[in-house]
Amino acid sequence: MGKKEQPEHIKVGAVRVTLWRNIRKTPDGREFESRNVTIDRAYKDSHDEWQNTNSLRENDIPKAILALCKTYAQIMEKGETNGNE
Repeated sequence: MGKKEQPEHIKVGAVRVTLWRNIRKTPDGREFESRNVTIDRAYKDSHDEWQNTNSLRENDIPKAILALCKTYAQIMEKGETNGNE
């Protein structure tokens, strides 16, 4: 399996986008980078403890859009494309 790097987080309000970068190897030994993005929202539960969910409220949608746009801009700024445009 490939080497995993630490993820980067972009937060807008309670919404967080996490950018995961992974270095993988093909069967013939060549390395390539793949990226995945996850999105979640933080909230406090009934015990006043922080939790995360992938369910967004309607007022989280603009925050999610902004966080995803910032993530995409960060990827493009660094010239990090994997040929899947």
